[in-house]
Amino acid sequence: MKPTLALSMIVRNGEQDLAQCLESVRGIVDEIVIADTGSTDNSIKIAKSFGAKVIDVQWDNDFAEARNQALRATTADWVLSLDADEQLDARAAEQIAADIADPQVTGYTVAIRNYVQNLNERLWDKSAIPNDCRLPRAAVYPGYLEHENVRLFRNHPEISFVGRVHETVGTSIQETGGKLKPATFVIHHFGFVSSDERKQEKNIFYRELGRQKIKELPQNAQAHFELGLVELDNFHNNEEAARLFSKACELNKKLAVAWFFRGVALSRLQQDKDALDCFAAAKSLGVNTAALAEAEGDAFYNCKKLPEARMAYRRALQIENSTGVLSKLGLTEYRMNQFEPGLKKLKTALATDPKSPELHDRIVTALLSGNRVDDAARAGEDKLRATSHSPSAFMRSAALWMHAKDTEHAVEVLREGVEEFPNSAELRQAYKELRPVEYENSNVFAAKSAAVKGISY
Repeated sequence: MKPTLALSMIVRNGEQDLAQCLESVRGIVDEIVIADTGSTDNSIKIAKSFGAKVIDVQWDNDFAEARNQALRATTADWVLSLDADEQLDARAAEQIAADIADPQVTGYTVAIRNYVQNLNERLWDKSAIPNDCRLPRAAVYPGYLEHENVRLFRNHPEISFVGRVHETVGTSIQETGGKLKPATFVIHHFGFVSSDERKQEKNIFYRELGRQKIKELPQNAQAHFELGLVELDNFHNNEEAARLFSKACELNKKLAVAWFFRGVALSRLQQDKDALDCFAAAKSLGVNTAALAEAEGDAFYNCKKLPEARMAYRRALQIENSTGVLSKLGLTEYRMNQFEPGLKKLKTALATDPKSPELHDRIVTALLSGNRVDDAARAGEDKLRATSHSPSAFMRSAALWMHAKDTEHAVEVLREGVEEFPNSAELRQAYKELRPVEYENSNVFAAKSAAVKGISY
């Protein structure tokens, strides 16, 4: 007999995505069970329109408990777990049917593609992957970050979700001796490309859950590590993140990824020497990623150890091609007086991603370090033309022209800035001071000195 399949979900105010999620499982699942944790939008109405069984669940800040209540209401042989902002593609029907026909497997780890707005984003220490997906909703994004989780598993009383946050059934499957295998299908996740407001709400929510998890499991290294990531990536609270990663390392000295992110947090706190010790510990535990090599290169660069930085950046590029790392390598070589190869790498990186402010900034930094002030001013104006405008962008370009002692160019840049941002008091004041008819040489260099002082390349 063909095994049956249930979709099991927890939902709260998911009307924006829910219909697309449920449409993607049409013809694949035999039943849909949704645990609603307090929706005030049209989520319940949408779920019922797809024939879902909806149960009301009291939310107690515990994802595993809510998911287990939904799980206990299912009757099918197998369970597929999705979130409202996830969906399957057309190929999943045949792939899932083949997976659940295997009598030897208890559960499947599924690749989850988290779509992102740009290729510079990371998930833990993993870089974004260029997008090759043909699913219309996903195809518009340049890349995705991938992780795995057990999302397809047998419906068995001994299998349940574990973890207040970052919950999984994988633990219970392994504890009961079940067999896990990679799935043949993927899940498409769109939560990373939701509105800033929605992401901020989630960040605050996950921070609170992470804090509760630590209170319940004060000796759990993974709990400290997970909250450290929230503080680092979502709130840019580097000091608190460093403390949490340090605690994770103390509780589990072999948690390699905690050593790596402890180093990242310390580097952001300008404690690069200590960061290098953390990166060395991560490497000794088997971490060999492009992200580690790049972070190590950054720390060496900040410690003014340019040959070591160059080696680290080269190692990163051997592992994974990156325009950002190529640009950093170019800047490092330029500052080592390897002017031509360094500038070539900087320009090659910029040609690949001409709208990246960071890549433009590194060329300006390199040229200034070599006292090529005129070229730096031209590079600064190139950045102004290629990237999004702001009053500060016009001010920085004008400051570079003043540093190059080209007042007329600076005035022209400021004139354009005032036209585009007429309410900018800073631009208007700078333009007023530099306008030739009211400008005296004694004031030129005073203004230039003040403007150049603000450059922070």
